[in-house]
Amino acid sequence: MSQFDNVSVVSKANVYFDGKCVSHSITLADGTKKSVGVILPSTLSFNTGAPEIMETVAGACRIKLAGESEWKTYGAGQSFKVPGNSSFDIEVAGEPYHYVCHFG
Repeated sequence: MSQFDNVSVVSKANVYFDGKCVSHSITLADGTKKSVGVILPSTLSFNTGAPEIMETVAGACRIKLAGESEWKTYGAGQSFKVPGNSSFDIEVAGEPYHYVCHFG
């Protein structure tokens, strides 16, 4: 999805890992919550509360879900699911990774 219409946007950015990950929280008209962000080249570890679907908008990443041993690569137009109350490692090399995180 290239555009979200009729949304509420939190103007203050969510800044993680000394600025290596920056996102904005949005709420759609139906109450659905998402975040839209960028991860700069780095290797980071994230914890989840709710289940998440990470949609790749641009760039690419490698991810490893908690409990798995293999890294998987995702590029533009692809997405991956992360269970709730879990974690994942993400590696971004080269260009920034642009994403939409769908919660729930």
